[in-house]
Amino acid sequence: MGRKNSKKTKHRHSEGAGKTFKGILDVTRSGMGFVIVPDLQIDILIRPNDFNTALHGDTVLVRVKNAAGGGRRMQGEVAEVMQRKRVEFIGHIELSKDFAFFVPEMDKPMPDLYIPLSSLNNAKDRDRVVVRLVKWEKGGKRPVGEVVGVLDLENSNDAAMKEILLENGFPLEFPDDALEVAARIPDVIPEKEIEKRKDVRSILTFTIDPADAKDFDDAISIRLLKNGNYEIGVHIADVSHYVEPDTPLDKAAYQKATSVYLPDRVNPMLPEHISNVLCSLRPHEDKLTFSAIFQVTAKGEVKQYWLGRTVIHSDHRFTYEDVQAIIDIKDGLYKEEILLLNDMAQRMRRKRFQHGAINFSSQEVRFKLDEKGDPIGIMVKESKESHQLIEEFMLMANRYVAENISKIKLKGKPVPFPYRIHDDPDEEKLTPFVAFAKKFGHKFDTSSPDAIAKSFNQLLKDAHGKPEQHVLEQLGIRTMAKAKYTTENVGHYGLGFEHYCHFTSPIRRYPDVMTHRILQEALDNNIIPDKKLEEKCKHCSDRERAAMEAERAANKYKQVQYMKSYLGEEFEGVISGVASFGFWVETIEHKCEGLVSVNSLLEYDEFRHVESDYCLVGQRSGRKFRMGDKVWIKVVAANLTKRQLDYEWVVAGEIAKAKAEGEEVAKPVKQKAKKKK
Repeated sequence: MGRKNSKKTKHRHSEGAGKTFKGILDVTRSGMGFVIVPDLQIDILIRPNDFNTALHGDTVLVRVKNAAGGGRRMQGEVAEVMQRKRVEFIGHIELSKDFAFFVPEMDKPMPDLYIPLSSLNNAKDRDRVVVRLVKWEKGGKRPVGEVVGVLDLENSNDAAMKEILLENGFPLEFPDDALEVAARIPDVIPEKEIEKRKDVRSILTFTIDPADAKDFDDAISIRLLKNGNYEIGVHIADVSHYVEPDTPLDKAAYQKATSVYLPDRVNPMLPEHISNVLCSLRPHEDKLTFSAIFQVTAKGEVKQYWLGRTVIHSDHRFTYEDVQAIIDIKDGLYKEEILLLNDMAQRMRRKRFQHGAINFSSQEVRFKLDEKGDPIGIMVKESKESHQLIEEFMLMANRYVAENISKIKLKGKPVPFPYRIHDDPDEEKLTPFVAFAKKFGHKFDTSSPDAIAKSFNQLLKDAHGKPEQHVLEQLGIRTMAKAKYTTENVGHYGLGFEHYCHFTSPIRRYPDVMTHRILQEALDNNIIPDKKLEEKCKHCSDRERAAMEAERAANKYKQVQYMKSYLGEEFEGVISGVASFGFWVETIEHKCEGLVSVNSLLEYDEFRHVESDYCLVGQRSGRKFRMGDKVWIKVVAANLTKRQLDYEWVVAGEIAKAKAEGEEVAKPVKQKAKKKK
């Protein structure tokens, strides 16, 4: 209920009546509201009659009604809704003769919406629909909506994906005025625009992207110079040329701040005509780009660089698989250039790790889907040299752009700029991890951030291929601070860079658009500082986290969907998390995670949670379930509504495996417990 017991709450904050605060409204299931204000030690209570059109998740200005103190909590009323978390909702239509109502399907209370018959968009009585809130005047009893889409009852998967996007604040459609601005952008590049730019169309240029990608926002060019060095261009779609500040299109893009990639769809930050056509660096087409062009030695050492607007012409569109094949067999289209770029990228990569970058390996689970979007298989995507080739050159461009801006001063102060920062590890999280790693024989030097990074890399190297590798990587990542956008340039710890920003993906990330605009101002020697930039950085960081939540929820839905067909079956898995109420297991075969409840273990023993050892321990038997341990489980429930998998521990599976491997088998605790009876 609210967040009144948050860690920050040490004593009640005394504030007078009439004061206003900005915060986020958290509505409980009972209908009571709490406004969470970052600098207050306790949330402000809002009764339903005082919401004044605010809904759960909205950013609001709240006016305090009473002075806190004497054990009383501050109570307030919403003075203004500053920003809606979402304006689109899923529910059903109730149709009468003269009008219709929309009844939302929400776990948080909200009023029904009045739908004029002219706004039904062909929806019929009891249809399940997506509705957009279009008007709700202050003091008005009834919010007004319009139907933006009727859901297909046969396709529950489609509705589930849409609901995940909506509950995380990502609208399904672009506003009409934003689409209108996008439609007015000419497809043909004016000759006058080309004349203003560096023309690199004659230089060999290509893109490398996933096989199913349509928005190619980066390309690489390469040519040999007379002095024996190479000129390598990192060319990025010039979104800021097409998306002008403060237009309805720009506002819609900023509101989303990121594209969201779900297993069966993309919810794009920009309308598809821009992201997949105008700005996409498609082969055999002239395209406007913003470029970082480097002069480098054959060993990948940068001698000089140039930043500015260009026009390119991509000669070929490679997939990662195409490039990996060329690297593996050392043959294929543009093999010399690909192999040279790969050699440089690998040298740059090694150098990065030597200078303090942390080498966490990443595994990405992808679902193979049928035409309905139902999962029929699971693939594990690993980072190969073809991915690393692109990654290293993008990192280089991002780093040099940030470094370039960091040197500029305005009236003796740094230029406000959206840096991408990653702080040093959290000491509180690091201490138990170091103790845990020690149990596997891994030593840690925590004397300085550099020493910690070196220790991490040594640990990852030593643990590679060992049973504890996965668990140490997972826990290691959890000790890290979260990367974010901010104007405070503290560097990027994980990458080992003093200066870093996002410049290379403006089609799918709004901070990159902000970077392009400020960089152009710097190149024009006409920087106009944005006083709201820190607020915009925070918004982009928040939307990035919301996108990650949506992606995680969609993947979980697919896992549950996939494992539904395996109910009652047994699999081997690895313990991927531990809590007082049970432990999570990820199956080795499918990479699908489910919970083994501590209640399901009661017939064997009573288990207590040992936080420092990331394990559950049996009170009588001493049997441990520790993160990273292999166990056998049975799939007992798959709840699509809750996006939840329930597993049960299977003793027999472990006994059978032990026998097969010729190990001595300990008697299960369950049998001992029976004898006691």
